[in-house]
Amino acid sequence: MKEVSADKAYLARENLNKIAEKGAIPFIPFKSNSVWNQKGSRLWKEMWLFFYQNQEEFMRHYHARSNVETTFSMLKRIYGNYLRMKSETGQINEILMKCLCHNLTVLVQESFELGIKIDFKNCAEMYFAQKVE
Repeated sequence: MKEVSADKAYLARENLNKIAEKGAIPFIPFKSNSVWNQKGSRLWKEMWLFFYQNQEEFMRHYHARSNVETTFSMLKRIYGNYLRMKSETGQINEILMKCLCHNLTVLVQESFELGIKIDFKNCAEMYFAQKVE
């Protein structure tokens, strides 16, 4: 994990610190009433300064979250809001299959829209050749 993007509801010194403890950079936008010297937190001050002095770059990192939100929305719309499997292993496998199906659907759709020919056999051969090495 290199970065964590979250909305303003998660803006708290404790959240910033927990993310940093894991070695990631927190990209959580600051509220309009946020001040730079939040109880002496060095990380808070650094991120506050970065947010206000480099807003375009900050938002570029933060908006990676939009891709995740869009994907979650698409998965829920197509495959429903819940998992059918009862066991944890079954649920993990179910969501992985939903993600695989979603990715294949998007890949095929984009190949038609962009006129790109996808050679799945060649892709599989390249994949397994890398696994052997």
